[in-house]
Parts: sequence; structure tokens; C-alpha cells
Amino acid sequence: MSIKKVALLLVIVTLVAGYFFFDVGQYLSLDYLKEQRGAFQALAGEHPVAVLGGFFALYVLVTALSLPGAAIMTLAAGALFGFWVALLLVSFASSVGATLAFLAARFLFKDAVQERFGERLKKINAGVEKDGAFYLFTLRLIPAFPFFVINLVMALTPLRTWTFYWVSQVGMLAGTAVYVNAGTQLGELDRLSGLLSPELLGAFVLLGLFPWLAKAVLALVQRRKVYRDYSKPKHFDRNLIVIGAGSAGLVSAYIAATVKAKVSLIEADKMGGDCLNTGCVPSKALIKSASLAHLGKEPARYGFKRIITEFDFADIQARIQRVIDRIEPHDSVERYSALGVDCIRGRARLVSPWEVAIDTADGEQRLTTRAIIIATGARPFVPPIDGIDQVRVLTSENLWDLNELPRRLLVLGGGPIGCELAQSFARLGSAVTQVEQSPRVLPREDEDAAHAVAHALTADGVTLLTGHRAARFAVEQGEQVLYAESQDGERRLAFDAVLVAVGRRANSAGLGLEQLGIATRDNGTLELDERLRTRFPNILACGDVAGPYQFTHVAAHQAWYAAVNALFGRIKTFKADYRVIPWATFTSPEVARVGLNEDEARERGIEVEVTRYGIDDLDRAIADGSDQGFVKILTPPGKDTILGVTLVGEAASDLISEYVLAMKHGLGLNKILGTIHIYPTRAEANKFAAGQWKQAHKPETLLNWVQRFHDWQR
Repeated sequence: MSIKKVALLLVIVTLVAGYFFFDVGQYLSLDYLKEQRGAFQALAGEHPVAVLGGFFALYVLVTALSLPGAAIMTLAAGALFGFWVALLLVSFASSVGATLAFLAARFLFKDAVQERFGERLKKINAGVEKDGAFYLFTLRLIPAFPFFVINLVMALTPLRTWTFYWVSQVGMLAGTAVYVNAGTQLGELDRLSGLLSPELLGAFVLLGLFPWLAKAVLALVQRRKVYRDYSKPKHFDRNLIVIGAGSAGLVSAYIAATVKAKVSLIEADKMGGDCLNTGCVPSKALIKSASLAHLGKEPARYGFKRIITEFDFADIQARIQRVIDRIEPHDSVERYSALGVDCIRGRARLVSPWEVAIDTADGEQRLTTRAIIIATGARPFVPPIDGIDQVRVLTSENLWDLNELPRRLLVLGGGPIGCELAQSFARLGSAVTQVEQSPRVLPREDEDAAHAVAHALTADGVTLLTGHRAARFAVEQGEQVLYAESQDGERRLAFDAVLVAVGRRANSAGLGLEQLGIATRDNGTLELDERLRTRFPNILACGDVAGPYQFTHVAAHQAWYAAVNALFGRIKTFKADYRVIPWATFTSPEVARVGLNEDEARERGIEVEVTRYGIDDLDRAIADGSDQGFVKILTPPGKDTILGVTLVGEAASDLISEYVLAMKHGLGLNKILGTIHIYPTRAEANKFAAGQWKQAHKPETLLNWVQRFHDWQR
């Protein structure tokens, strides 16, 4: 704590101690006020300005120090100066005093509280920044809430000082008027409790509820304003229309059908979306085939002299298609039709907030619906690099059409998709060069995790060029080349095919959003509220087109909120919960992550304790010959609460689930340590990591006494 803070704290403590030591409270009682009323009135009559000024200063001091007695002083003001003068005097003095208390508490405690609990207070801070004045006004209207507590709590939030002052000035006016009016009738008042009768308290509670009622009415007015240019149908063809049959759309339609809603699912291309047809499923099938091909390069690791892996790339592609075909029935029209979903093949666009036009093979079809969910997903983003239109560009969409393995493959992008595919093609025999503009691959992960993947890529033969920017493409003497720039100058990179994996852009064009005034962000995702609603509460979005996370499992997670809010929003709505979101990069070794990592903790100024367990110590990993990686857990200092986990190693994407469950339900490392894990399994790594934390926090003093007990026993 700084010298200024210590000095201020000493001043406050001294003044408060003096109040109680000299029993100043005896002069701020109802009996004393009634006894001295005449003397006070006489003094005020002789020296009105001095008494007014002194009273104002004393009132400010009492409220600033949160001392008892403000209520008596308010009564005194009414008795001495009359209703209107007293109301004006006390209104400003109480607001100034409250603001001083607010500033003192903010100066002394805000930084420490936000530094220690900033992550937990994130949502509260966001709520205060958005609606802080509204919440403060409501609290000020209800005298049952101790004002000094409000001053302290609000000081710890991002609420602006000026906002705190003027809202307090307005919000405390009604309560101040009641006390001042009572002071004008001091002779008839026997006790303070008589001021706040049950009837009066009830009136204040209703007054406190007024802003909430007003907010609800305002929301209704705004809603009517949003819809005023559109004619709402008297009857609807559907309860819900879902546009897009990827993970988000499928789950949305499934939920709607389960609760017996009449739902249509519209898809312009293939059921299952990117995940089934061009993303998760084919890429994981490719990774598995590549991992088997890689066995031939390291036979001694498993006790073999030689492992021969012969393959034709076209056969691998055919296997990938067989995998897709086998999973496809899970997402098929037949399955969803049997569930009660009306599946329509066509391209949809919004005509009004309640009407969707569908361009089908048989012509245009129009349906009215009470609610709409947009789940159109995203597509690979191809940056406008000079000359890129002259070369053979592959993305995660058209990659699966290849029948021949590229001899020289250039990969642009060092994110999860780029790393997974670069490693797979290198293991299959392509000469892979990977270009990443950032200083390292996987920039969203911790440096040690990114380093482990970079080391594996290099070991598998990938030429990894981080810190390089793709400047321009060209075709020179029939050869495709990229010129990449770095701090060391320009490099010429020749290739046969280029795989672009630098991000994805949401599929929001062509849906009629502009005509309805539905806003989108720079990456194409829709502007949504916390309940996944657009400016029209009955039009929602989920999945990649919604953001902020472009993962299949997050799309399915969002779909529940979108479907429930769409179907039951007039009764109850839910905010999408992103507190515990896991993800994984399926390289070898895999990188899995949930919650906070070290880099983020450092950037946010969050103090954490890091526990690390090396998988090279794990029996099952040693036996399998895959003992590379680690488990890294972030906790608050001295506590077993899990703030975040990074896992690097084989099957990390599976092992992370135990931590996801623990974080979701508030289970700490002690619970994981106390859970039986089968031996020998990789899951034991989670238990051993918890054991590392426990070892670092063993009660040394108690153990010393236990040792003495054992010595005595001998």
C-alpha cells in the first residue's frame, strides 16, 4: 500500500475513533435534538450563514466517514431551517459526502480488489459499465439498503464518479424529503422507527421497483418501434425456422422438435455443414492416416527394425470419404425428418422479421414463422494478397478434392488448422513450408505449448517460417512462388499448391440482413446481445455466424440458448454462458486448453500459481512411447480453485474433459486428487498434477508435530 493510501487510512481511522472515543454520538440522538431544539433555532436565527455552512460541512463529514447520525442531522435540518431549505441543504450535503466516501473507498481498495478478483468480477464490471446508473438509482430509492454499503460497493466497480454523484443526488431525494418533513414536526416524533412504518417502507419498495417497471415498459416501446415498419402475420406457418444445417442449426432444430414445436430446417448445401463435410471429420481422418504413415519413420521407437507403410493418396482420400459417409446418417435429412423436422433444400433470405423466402429447385417458397435462428456458419478467408489469383489455392473446403499428394505444399497460417494440416501432409511425404506472420505458431496458446508444437512440426520435416508476411504471389517460368517478407529481408518460396488457413469469415451475406437493418461485424458475424438476439428479439443466431468462438462444440452449446430463447423468450430468456469453454489443436502432440493461460493472466494482471506435471514421468505414456508434453494448471495463490489448464500431449483433447467438468461445477484440485483413476492410463496425469499442487501446499507445521508424535511412539 502506498504512503498516500496509508496516510488517508490513518486520517479516517483517527476521525472515526475520535467519534466513538469522545462519544459524539450522544449529540446525534433524537432526545438530545428535541431538548436543544430551541437553542439551535435561536443560534440559527442569529448567525444563519455560519450555521448553514457549519451544518453542511458537518453533514458532509458524517456521511463521508459513514458515521451513524445522518438521519438525526436530517431531522435537525428540517427542524432548524424548514422543509425547502433543509431539503436543498441535505440533498447536496448527503450527495457530496457519499461521493467523498465513494472516492476514498475507490482510492484505498479498488485496485487491490480488481487485481485479485478481476476475472470473477468481469461480468459485474461489464454490467455496471452498461447499466450502473440504473442499478444505483434503484438502490438509492430504497432506504432499507444501507447507504454506506452502497458507497463502498459501487467504489469497487468501474462506475464513473460523476454518474455516482448525480444518480445519488436524484435517487436519495425521496428518502431525504421524508426525513426532512418529519424534522419539521419534531415535537410529534417519539422514535426514529416511526419514520419508516411498514406502509412507508412498502411505498419505497414500490418506488424502487418503478425503474424496473419503467425499463420493461421502455423495452416494450423499443420493441414496438423496431417492428413498426413491418406487418406481423395473424397466424404463422412455423414456430421456428432455422437457416443452416451445420452443428448449430442441427441442434437448434433438434431441440425445437423435441419440445414439439413446428420447425423447418433450411440448408443450401450439405446437411452437417463444414464440420462433417470439410472440417472436423475429414481433417481428423486425415490426421489418423498421417500418424500411421509416420510410424515408418521411427520404427526403433517401438522396437522394430523396419515398418513399411505404403499408400496411395487417393486411397487415403477415399477412406476419408467413407468416414464422412458413415457419420453422415447422424446429420441426415432422413433422421431429422423422422424427428419431426421439416427439412428444406434451398437458399433462404429474410423478407421480414417473420417471413423467410426460400429459393428451391422447384421455385420460391415463402414461410411465416414466429422466430428465426440464423446458423449459416463460416467459410475460409482468402486474403487479397497480390497475385493470389494466379496460383493454385487450397482451403479447408476444396482440399478434400485432391487425388494426388502435392510434392511441395505451402501453408499460410500458423493457427490450429494450419498446424494440423501442415504436419499431416509432411508426414504423408509432402515438402511442407509453413508461413506465419506472428512470432510463433498458435499465438492464442502459451509459449511453451506453442514451442512444443513448433518443435514437433520441425521434427516432422516442416520448414517453419514464423515472423514472415506473405507479400505477393507470382508465376515465374511456369513455377508458382511466394515472396515472403521478414526482418531479415525477402524470401522466394516455390510450391506446387498453397493451402490458405489464415482464418474464417462468417456466412452472413445474401440473407437479407441489410434490408432489415441487422448489423454485422467486420468478420461477418452478427451483432447480438447476450441472449444471442439481433435487433429483432425473435431473430437469433448461433454458431460460427454468431461468434465469438468458432468451434463445433460451442456452436452446439449456443444452439440450446438460441432455441430456448426463440421458442420461450416471451416467458423466460437465458444469457449464453461462456465461462468454461475448452478447445484443442489436434497436432501431435495435441494441445488442449480451458480457461485462463499464463499469457492471459499476465496481460490482465491476475496473480496465479502455476503447477506443472511432466508427462515424461507418466507410466502409460512411457509404455506407449509418447511421453512428451505436460499438464499445466493455474490456481489462485494458496487455493486449489482451477482458473485454467493447458494440456500438451497425446490424447490431451480427451484428458482436458476432467478439468472442464471440475471448473464447470466448482471442484478444486483436492477433489481431483481424491478421485480414483485407473492404472495405467493417461488420465492419471490429471491426478498426479493435482498431487504436485498438494505437495507444494502440505502443512509443514502440522507435519512437524506429527513427526514428533511418531518419534514419541517409538
